Amino acid sequence: MLVRVGQGFDAHRFADGDHVMLGGVKIPFDFGLAAHSDGDVILHAICDALLGAAGLGDIGQHFPDNDAQFAGADSRAFLRHCNGLVAAQGHQVANIDVTLIGERPRIGPFRDTIKANIAADLGIEPGAVNVKATTTEKMGFTGRGEGLAAAAVCLLMSR
Repeated sequence: MLVRVGQGFDAHRFADGDHVMLGGVKIPFDFGLAAHSDGDVILHAICDALLGAAGLGDIGQHFPDNDAQFAGADSRAFLRHCNGLVAAQGHQVANIDVTLIGERPRIGPFRDTIKANIAADLGIEPGAVNVKATTTEKMGFTGRGEGLAAAAVCLLMSR
């Protein structure tokens, strides 16, 4: 059995808005995220982890931010597409571990829905998805409340 590991990272600054998309969930908030698509840092980091593990480049190569067809796009579609690319190579996602980095918003009330969305889009059990959050103790751009970031790791298996 072949095992491959990938890691991903994404960050977006806050902008005008009334919600952020995180893990495919619309979370009410004082700001939105500046992005070409919906700015879902959690899903973008997972996409990069999947693509990296499969040796398929990065999210910007597959969904360029200068391509009008991706303006305002739902990042769940990105995740499903990346999963399809991985599956076409004979790999299957074994697990995902993702960390949201920021002082706010709090994702506790939304965590189960975020996990369920990710699991559904990847065709895996929710127990194979871990979603957590941390702050940077008010240090750096996330600590100053200027934006959000996410880091993800995935394990792919194939025969």
